[in-house]
Amino acid sequence: MRRSVGFYGLMFVSLGSIIGSGWLLGALKAAKVAGPASLVSWVLTAVIMATLALVHAELGAAYPVAGGTARYPALAYGVLGGFVGGWVAWLQAVALAPVEVEASLEYLDNVTWIKEHLNLLSPSGTLTASGFGWATLLMAIFTMINLVGVKLLSESNSATVIWKTAVPVLTVVVLLSLRFHPGNFTAGGGFAPHGAHGIFAALPVGVVFALQGFEQAVQVGGEARDPQKDLSRAIIVAMVIGTIVYLLLEVAFIGALDPAALLKGWDNPIAQGSFGPYATLATLAGAGWLSYVLYADAFVSPAGTGMLYLGTSARLSYAMGHERTLPKGLGKLNVRGVPVWSIGLSFVVGEIAFLPFPSWQSLVSVITSATALMYAFAPVSMIALRRRDPDRPRPYRAPMPKVLAPAGFVAANLIIYWSGFDTTWKIMIAVVIGFGLFLIARVTSPKLERIPIDWKAAQWIVPWLAGHVLIGYFGRYGESGNISALPEWIDLLVVIVFSLAVFYWAVNLAVDSDKVKAAVEREALELAVQ
Repeated sequence: MRRSVGFYGLMFVSLGSIIGSGWLLGALKAAKVAGPASLVSWVLTAVIMATLALVHAELGAAYPVAGGTARYPALAYGVLGGFVGGWVAWLQAVALAPVEVEASLEYLDNVTWIKEHLNLLSPSGTLTASGFGWATLLMAIFTMINLVGVKLLSESNSATVIWKTAVPVLTVVVLLSLRFHPGNFTAGGGFAPHGAHGIFAALPVGVVFALQGFEQAVQVGGEARDPQKDLSRAIIVAMVIGTIVYLLLEVAFIGALDPAALLKGWDNPIAQGSFGPYATLATLAGAGWLSYVLYADAFVSPAGTGMLYLGTSARLSYAMGHERTLPKGLGKLNVRGVPVWSIGLSFVVGEIAFLPFPSWQSLVSVITSATALMYAFAPVSMIALRRRDPDRPRPYRAPMPKVLAPAGFVAANLIIYWSGFDTTWKIMIAVVIGFGLFLIARVTSPKLERIPIDWKAAQWIVPWLAGHVLIGYFGRYGESGNISALPEWIDLLVVIVFSLAVFYWAVNLAVDSDKVKAAVEREALELAVQ
């Protein structure tokens, strides 16, 4: 792949993924579940994401390869560990592009002219034939931009991100200056009307979804001009900016609500059916002009993020094709260094995703859980690679790795648990389906091209995933299926102890140093050939 993306391009790739449809909906979703204590949910999520971002910063600088989240576990745990990590990463990335497209269309459907003339949505919220056509057009545009190459993707995204960041900041300034009620932060049952449970439950309904995406710079690491210098800085800067913007947005949202709407609690803090809550608040504040800006951004922000994730999912399937864990055709590049077949696959799967999933909300928890699974592979891989590949130059070293890495793994596991049992078991079924595809790819590949499976190194993965299903069943989170047998706080202690046990077991099972070095040398040889 061609190394043509600099620091600002990498930073904008991560920041553009962080600021998508999540900023338009995240504050409302979190406030409904946690009330004013949703501010604690954002702070908690920021700490969790910062921990994981530092881990990814070290891995990205030390191993700057395309589809990094799929490749790091492959280096540490062999081809099977790499496939599971890459598969869950691909699942969340390939679903995000169509979800962001649907978010764009659902926002635009609030505009009277569009609602009357384009007929994008049916009464149930599913796409009409017209809506499917416009969604397909957007996906086709994203695909063409990605096919031209990462340089155009980066440049297109950079211009979009400046707009995407400016509009939320403008919204905060306008709402804080025109409509701010300090009493809202203790209204409707107090600061934390649903206690600690509400704070934790807010994370998977939109908070984690909003702040995820920092790792996107890692995914295009194979195309970074100076990855050792730029990747870590890009990830950290994007994370800091995104966190500040989202915290200010939540403060502005809560303060701008009508106090009368909170007298009966936080179940419906703003008019039912207001898909664009900030636009409604802007109108109530007498800044109707801002609502038009917000409706324009309601298209630009999700669309820009969707364009990025289509490229990300393509690079992940490219990485797995390259490792021969999916059909090898996905690992091929054209003369411009673009993974054409992988981009085409992302387009096709995105089109299929429009059919069964009618709205933005329907996939958020599932995507969040899959993202947490993807993130969980990074801390164990970082420590395993430090032990097995200690001489590797690490331009950026994560601070206090003996604390940071297990804390990051525990945090990712808590997010999986908070997503709820009804989400967890669905993700595990998707992992089983992926394993079936892995076996098919193995059987249909020539023997000489099959990288040997290190079963011992990957033996921790099945008990880890099965353990989450079991804990989720007895746990307290989810809308159906779980039995809530674990007392409050005891359930979190169970997840923490389970996660730490798996973490240290997994680190000790990593492949030996010779296999890590051989895998790294294969990467270096390919880069040299290119």
